[in-house]
Amino acid sequence: MKKRVIGIGDNVCDKYYPSKIMYPGGQAMNFSVYAKKMGADSAYMGVFGTDQAAEYIIHILDQFQIDRSRCRQHKGENGYAKVRLEDGEREFIMSNKGGIINEHPLELDDEDLNYIRSFQLVHTSCNSHFDSQLAKVKAAEVPISYDFSGRWKQESYMDSILPFVDYGFISCADAAEDESRELCKRMVEKGCRLSIATRGKKGSIVYDGIRFYHHMQEPVDAVDTLGAGDSFAAAFLLSMLDTQNIETAMAAGAGFAAKTCMVNGAFGYGIPFEDSK
Repeated sequence: MKKRVIGIGDNVCDKYYPSKIMYPGGQAMNFSVYAKKMGADSAYMGVFGTDQAAEYIIHILDQFQIDRSRCRQHKGENGYAKVRLEDGEREFIMSNKGGIINEHPLELDDEDLNYIRSFQLVHTSCNSHFDSQLAKVKAAEVPISYDFSGRWKQESYMDSILPFVDYGFISCADAAEDESRELCKRMVEKGCRLSIATRGKKGSIVYDGIRFYHHMQEPVDAVDTLGAGDSFAAAFLLSMLDTQNIETAMAAGAGFAAKTCMVNGAFGYGIPFEDSK
């Protein structure tokens, strides 16, 4: 049976300099696109602005035939980030912190929750402006995957989110292995069912409350690392839904992340843009 998953939260256009090409992205939207590319029945719920970036994001979702029926749209600036590449490693210059979603964050109603109950998994993140709604999703008994990115250094923030989370992802490429293991252990102690640390070229670590699992990342000559963590998460989660085997899921995540590093942007589809005056 086809797996049914939804990404809830951020969508952005990543604007690359100096090439002046922008690519669709955002952690929640990336998850939805990657899941669709891997054959899942995926949907996306988020907030759009009314500018060029918003129009392009909507166009891409429709092109992938990803259900966006529960999205909101408000007049204003869509989320975007400015990015540059240094030897294939992406470096963020700045962002507008999600744009219009700051003024109009998602507030789930009963219809939204009934819709969400039709999915096997919700994936969201620390950039999704969705933290206040996690308790509602938890009460709806839909498993939650949450990407903390680099915010694992903020202990009180982590502690406030972890009780709602089934799958918790952290990005800690610069952390030592011992520190990564301790972080994963602490995440499970605070309520997370499964903790996953992605460590860039050093692979990944998973802790299930009993034992640690390790998997090395496949070596690639990366074109662009943007989206590598999101693609690992998407492939890992779909594999877990399918097999419930952690080692199989880690291998699936590593393989898909390696492929993502070979395209520009999170998943390609770049178009030229002009800076606003």
